Amino acid sequence: MKKRNLLSGTFCAAALLAIAPLVHAQSATKWPEKPVRYIVPFSPGGVSDGVARLLAEQLSKQLGQSMIIENKPGVSGILGTQTVARSAPDGYTIMGGTITTHAVNPFFVKSLSYDPVKDFTPVALVGMVSNALVVRADSPFNSVQDVIDAARKKPGALNYGTAGPGTSQHLSGQLFQSITKTTLQQISYKGGSQAMVDLIGGQIDLIFETVAAARPMIDSKRVKVLGVTSAKALADLPGVKPLAELGVPGFEMQSWQGVFAPAGTPQAIVDKLAHEIAIAVKMPEFGAKLRQLGVEPDGRGSREFGAFQAAEVQKWHKVVQEAGIKAN
Repeated sequence: MKKRNLLSGTFCAAALLAIAPLVHAQSATKWPEKPVRYIVPFSPGGVSDGVARLLAEQLSKQLGQSMIIENKPGVSGILGTQTVARSAPDGYTIMGGTITTHAVNPFFVKSLSYDPVKDFTPVALVGMVSNALVVRADSPFNSVQDVIDAARKKPGALNYGTAGPGTSQHLSGQLFQSITKTTLQQISYKGGSQAMVDLIGGQIDLIFETVAAARPMIDSKRVKVLGVTSAKALADLPGVKPLAELGVPGFEMQSWQGVFAPAGTPQAIVDKLAHEIAIAVKMPEFGAKLRQLGVEPDGRGSREFGAFQAAEVQKWHKVVQEAGIKAN
């Protein structure tokens, strides 16, 4: 009798395991049956917010359900990111993640309240964001090599503005120093706009600013562009070469915009959402809107995005270690 009960229990357990994928597949077929909450861990008005609003509008049309944007800014995106990490993995809470929230925060923040890899499932890589190395219009620096030479001549004498530790401006500066074996002083601001004001005013020497943010000052000729941080030249800045071709071999720094779900979200739902995002990103009109935000469309799905994220974590861990940066 006991043996029969044991076999019966084993059979039931095996049956449940066999049924589970079918249940998940059925839930993905029906998903979404109600509005989806889309967390943006940064303030309204920035690139992440702009990307989220574009995606939410388009995906609402494609999926037939509303995507509700919820901005939860605070502490380099930590507040909103930990909210998603602790949310139910049912496909009804997703977020816009960046290089800051999902690659480098662990290296700048002690006792981080979430694990950017273990607590999330990558859904899709929406696009890449490049920076430009800019100096004020009357700067004595007319090339990247001019900056390198000056930095080597007087270590620590040059400074650069950033929007804070772990931001793309900061990471660009750290990678620049690591490759060129120079020392620059970081001047941290609450936002990139104030750094640009001080650059033009002569309070700081240079900025690695996002192309979209720097564009108005570039067009008005209030700043000079010395190079871009992408591996290839950008169509938006014709004639401007990558830093990798201008005396900083191997340099590539691009921030990125992606979509994440809490760990444990059914893969069928993740794949469905990734598929819909890929469709949106490939639309010419949608891609043009992304480029207006300074985001080059990508569209890689969950598995490729996960591999990319893992490589980013490893890359920036090495840069931060070499720079001797300690988490605060």
